[in-house]
Order: sequence, then structure tokens, then C-alpha cells
Amino acid sequence: MTTFKTAGTCASEIVFDIDKDTIKSVTFNGGCPGNAIGLSGLLKGMKIDEAIKKMQGIKCGSKDTSCPDQLSLALDAWRKQQA
Repeated sequence: MTTFKTAGTCASEIVFDIDKDTIKSVTFNGGCPGNAIGLSGLLKGMKIDEAIKKMQGIKCGSKDTSCPDQLSLALDAWRKQQA
């Protein structure tokens, strides 16, 4: 399990588990519960590169980032650490 402290979102952190290049689980601590649960379910089984591509740059209202965008940053950082 990896924990990522978010910046600029309602969720304070994201906890995720990766198996090779596939997302096994994602949990958002804080944020919009329905959206977080829905997003977590959609991401389960998805390849990291695909998830990053789909979520990168998403904004939440007038914020410069969002929970999905923060997760894309977390996954990218995790991927780079594995290289």
C-alpha cells in the first residue's frame, strides 16, 4: 500500500495498492464520498498508464486540481520510483 498526501483537494490523502502495472485498490480519505467510491470502483483493474492519461489535468470547480488529478500525480510518482 502507498499513501499520497494530496494538495489543493478536499481529500487529505489517497491510499492505493498496485500489482505490477495494475491498480488493485484506491481509497480517498476525505473528499466527496460518492465520487471517491465510484472512482475507486472504476479504477480497480485499470493499468496505471491508462488511469494517469484519463485523470491528469482534471480540475474541481475553480481549483487548479482535483482528487483524480492528484491520484494521477501519485501514480506517476509511484511509477517513476519503480523504474
